[in-house]
Amino acid sequence: MTLSELPPRTPVIVESVDDSQPNDPIARRLRELGFVAGERVEVVARGPFGAEPLLVQVGYTRFALRRAEAARVRVVAVAAEAAA
Repeated sequence: MTLSELPPRTPVIVESVDDSQPNDPIARRLRELGFVAGERVEVVARGPFGAEPLLVQVGYTRFALRRAEAARVRVVAVAAEAAA
């Protein structure tokens, strides 16, 4: 599942950030912002027009992401991560 598909207020764990090309600047920036494997994230809210942007919380920090950016972040359910 990707972050863009996630219903609001569902905590998940980041599995990976997908690069769409070698040295992808957007994927690199997402990692720099804290979207790294094992980090807990959740979608706090969605924008009014086309559900964009997404308000996403990583730790205690919130970011507004486009759906295309959020689609690069692969996530796994918190319960599944705890059981693994």
